[in-house]
Amino acid sequence: MTDNPAIRATTRRRALRAGLAVVAVALAAGCVACSPIYVVKAGVAQVGIMRARQPIHRVLADSTVDADTRAKLAWVVEARRFAAEDLAIDVGDSYTMYAELDRDTLAHVVSAAYPDRLVPKTWWFPIVGHVPYKGHFSLESAMKERASLEREGFDAIVRPTAAFSTLGWFNDPIMSTALRTDEVEVVATVIHELSHQHLFVPGQVRFNESYATFAGRVGAAHFFCSREGGGPTSIKCERALARWRDVQRFSDFLDVFVDDLEALYDDPGLDTEQKVEGRTEIFARALQRFDRDVAPELESLTFAGFRNTPLNNATLLSRIRYYHRLRDFDAFLSEHGGDLRAALADFAARAPGADDAFDLLPVTESELP
Repeated sequence: MTDNPAIRATTRRRALRAGLAVVAVALAAGCVACSPIYVVKAGVAQVGIMRARQPIHRVLADSTVDADTRAKLAWVVEARRFAAEDLAIDVGDSYTMYAELDRDTLAHVVSAAYPDRLVPKTWWFPIVGHVPYKGHFSLESAMKERASLEREGFDAIVRPTAAFSTLGWFNDPIMSTALRTDEVEVVATVIHELSHQHLFVPGQVRFNESYATFAGRVGAAHFFCSREGGGPTSIKCERALARWRDVQRFSDFLDVFVDDLEALYDDPGLDTEQKVEGRTEIFARALQRFDRDVAPELESLTFAGFRNTPLNNATLLSRIRYYHRLRDFDAFLSEHGGDLRAALADFAARAPGADDAFDLLPVTESELP
């Protein structure tokens, strides 16, 4: 951060105005969406993030910053340029700043679902509409909300997140929490989050997140496989392609899992208790199928977080939200001759007017046995 007092004061004022804007917008919906205390805490946390920002170019020039951080930030700069120039995403000022946080996790996300159906509990917020998750910047706060939801009879989960997007409303910085991965994940994360600025369909969270998974994974593969000094035989290209294949395999598995559960939940002859009891066997069969058919085929990812987390409807929905019909997204890309820029442009043109943006996708067969 600069030592110039005038610049520091200006930066603080801008951060405070931006943070207060977050609070003001959210408070406008406070009586509908969430408690004023939650909103104020979120606004204060946002102010803290805004105040912690530094221009990436300044961090790159600072020899006192560790070499790994500077190397990862150089990839952020390149990924942002790729998103703007090669994918025609309006990146605005996002990811021109870096924020070093004093914790390992950016935020803790609470999700909940009804125990007898794959239907999430939702919260309403301005701009984005109804969303099936709620972020907390304190683990204690997140765990309290989870406990409250479970007392109400919901399945619930708390999961960490390392990055988020404000959809271009603010100058999103890259967080230190997002740099604790390898270069392929850093680039995929940047393109994933920036793709939300290219397209966000209010009220269609599963499409938005699966679309961003597609954009981030394929974007990272195109980035590493086409850049000078890389190419199709480079290790990073091969790794990015392997991870795109892995998430498609996981998506196939989840989609079959969901079909099995919905057949149970849609049975009108069963009451809630019978459905909750019956899902235990389906959960067990799904995990056996994962261990037998999916895990041995994975090339780069493990999905250990899924495998090691106790299953319920909330944990399952938290996964399917990001991995729904990814093989169909790949088929959509093939319809555009493998041109990711053209595919994203087509989505941006047609998805906002669709009742269900997934209807834009062709239907393909799972490759699972």
